[in-house]
Amino acid sequence: MLRSRPFPRRAAAVAAFAATAAASAAALAAPAVAAAPQTGGGSAAKRPNVILVLIDDAGYADLSCYNPRAPARTENIDRLAREGVRFTQFYVNSPICSPSRTALLTGQYPARWNVTSYIAARQENDARGIAHWLDPNAPSLARALSGAGYATGHFGKWHLGGGRDIPEAPLITQYGFDASLTQFEGLGDRVLAMMETAPDGSGGRKMGLGAASEKLGRGSVRWVPRHQVTKTFVDGALGFVRDAEKAGKPFFVNVWPDDVHSPFDPPADLRGDGSKKALYRGVLVNMDRQLAPLFDYVRSSPALRDNTLILVMSDNGPEPGAGSAGGLRGTKGQIYEGGVREPLVAWGPGLIPAARRGTVNQTAVFSSVDLTASILRLAGATMPESAAAPGGAKAAYAPDGEDVRPALFGGEKAAGRTAPLFFKRPPDRPGPPRAPLPDLAVREGNWKLLLPDENGASAAQLYDLAADRGETKDVAAQHPDVVARLKEKLLAWNRTLPAAFFDAAGVRVGEWNSTAYGIVSGARKRGIRYRGRTETGREEH
Repeated sequence: MLRSRPFPRRAAAVAAFAATAAASAAALAAPAVAAAPQTGGGSAAKRPNVILVLIDDAGYADLSCYNPRAPARTENIDRLAREGVRFTQFYVNSPICSPSRTALLTGQYPARWNVTSYIAARQENDARGIAHWLDPNAPSLARALSGAGYATGHFGKWHLGGGRDIPEAPLITQYGFDASLTQFEGLGDRVLAMMETAPDGSGGRKMGLGAASEKLGRGSVRWVPRHQVTKTFVDGALGFVRDAEKAGKPFFVNVWPDDVHSPFDPPADLRGDGSKKALYRGVLVNMDRQLAPLFDYVRSSPALRDNTLILVMSDNGPEPGAGSAGGLRGTKGQIYEGGVREPLVAWGPGLIPAARRGTVNQTAVFSSVDLTASILRLAGATMPESAAAPGGAKAAYAPDGEDVRPALFGGEKAAGRTAPLFFKRPPDRPGPPRAPLPDLAVREGNWKLLLPDENGASAAQLYDLAADRGETKDVAAQHPDVVARLKEKLLAWNRTLPAAFFDAAGVRVGEWNSTAYGIVSGARKRGIRYRGRTETGREEH
């Protein structure tokens, strides 16, 4: 049994967050830039279509448009970058899967919804104090766009509830999507992966989490070779786009491929020497090839080309030993730059001025929640009233994001967000006991401050990212005033988040205290070694 911590932090947190609702909502509603371009034609043409491609576990330097020396060539995404805009200071709002996706859907920091790490099986979620699924009453970008007349579809990994041993999680359509096709990390119709199939697609074995998903029911299940899963999602998305065209409706489509996440199983011609890195590169190239028909379909239609925004990004940093963060410190699961600074490519010939196409924006700092706010403004949509906290009453929407369309569509030096960016470490990613990872971080301007613990009692780390994007030189001692200012802001933000939970014995939940699974922060003092797992039968995320 879980109970709230016996002091009024939760009430204070909800009150502090709710107090910002009116001001934040007003700021989001204010006309920051000119109205979205209208390209002629029917009603669908008045509101741009949006396709959001969210790659799973791709590092900052894995796409060849970000790294000319990358051994894997992502030619189709590279073409989007040449015809659009590439950003070098874009962030996701968590260094791990489920919370990163929560931020995109809600436009809020994911810790507000008790989603602070990947959603797993029931006992593991309880051990870490995280939700079994995203509250269906949380704000939803899809629901807001649907209310504005958009056709909304989700094709790909979900990971916001509905896998492992939790069959009662809400369906994806309960978050405002008209149609969905997912894999083992969600419910509804699903495509499940066969591993190590023959070149003709025969044989192989069922992926472990897929077999568990099949038993949950609540949707049709189709088994395909793992290296064809993205193609199946793309085929579904293309059918959905064509249906929206016939209906004369603008569309919002998620395409969230998962094949770049381990286990890596590319087709025979892309397996290289069979090493982990070679297999990773193979699935990256294969994913890029399978996305091409969607990109080409939009590009080949004047009506779609001139009125569609395509965004390509990754959900978090690379898995160690697979992808590359390109000199940034850290990997997936860490709030150093390598875990949260990600590639972002924006394509839209009818939305991006000709002079901007093919450029690189190296100045605008913004994040996933800002994309959510910008898409809402682009579509002329508003978030309806929603729960203000998990299980809470409905209230006015309080966004954490800002409208950054001037950066997406404006000049090279267009500003990004004005507010600081905050980060919270997943509770199950403590780092080794002798070198624990920071709990909290904030970026403001070129400064980035990291706190070893959320109480602020230990010495902070401070980096000047303009001079040291690899976070190699801690300059906290030279700038005590900056440390004090950012520390105050960071701890104040952390107090707006829901309180940690404690079990009946008073043990903090959310610090991976179940030694059956490994550990995190609380384990630092006990000297217990963290043991990660991978999706090879005892799948992790």
